[in-house]
Amino acid sequence: MTSLPALRSPAPGPQAATPAAVHLDNVVKTYGTGTAQVTALAGVSLQLPSRTFTAIMGPSGSGKSTLMHVAAGLDAPTSGSVALGTTRISGMPERQLTRFRRDHVGFVFQAYNLLPQLTVSQNITLPLLLGKRSVDAAWFDHVIGAVGLSDLIHRRPQELSGGQQQRAAIARALITKPAAVFADEPTGALDSRTARQVLDLMRYVASGLQQTVVMVTHDPMAASYADHVVFIADGRIAGHLESPDIATITARMSQLGE
Repeated sequence: MTSLPALRSPAPGPQAATPAAVHLDNVVKTYGTGTAQVTALAGVSLQLPSRTFTAIMGPSGSGKSTLMHVAAGLDAPTSGSVALGTTRISGMPERQLTRFRRDHVGFVFQAYNLLPQLTVSQNITLPLLLGKRSVDAAWFDHVIGAVGLSDLIHRRPQELSGGQQQRAAIARALITKPAAVFADEPTGALDSRTARQVLDLMRYVASGLQQTVVMVTHDPMAASYADHVVFIADGRIAGHLESPDIATITARMSQLGE
């Protein structure tokens, strides 16, 4: 397995002066109608600072994945507003929103979603090619060096380990220099050692590459790598935790019923 580059120490917790990269204002999200209606988000207001690493946690069914999907523009709020950086994405026409996500939002999922017929290099640069944008060679080299794949860019995904594939997925999320990178249980399919390597990388993405990272996780160990944790329960924000550690996260989650 290719070793990761030396990672910088975690950045300090977010400061009040840091501008918001993700802004939700009184967001409501419901599914269904009538007696079958379910409220997944019940008036959520949240600002996440730029260049920080935020973990979102909550019990099963709390609304944490819905929160991420709405914040990332994958799902539209029923009411309220959502902005990424200075761009309001709620209410944006679908075609325009699709282009905005492709060009300005990075995604990392539990499944790596790499195309087997493409090389690592082609998978990483795919969002640029789909957007008919040229590849910034210097940024490409910087990103693949940061994720530890410089010697593997001509291989295909099936020739990589699970951890290497996830690093390729992270590089793909970074290649457009996005407003924010959203990660949904990014270590869920990895063994504990590889998971820690990927979390080290996610930490470095925020502190070293100065990118905004938002990660949904159920794992206190994974959340402890973040600058801060946002807790959600019953579709509402249930608290925040700065400079988190595993014991404190676990205690807070137990209070929420997880």
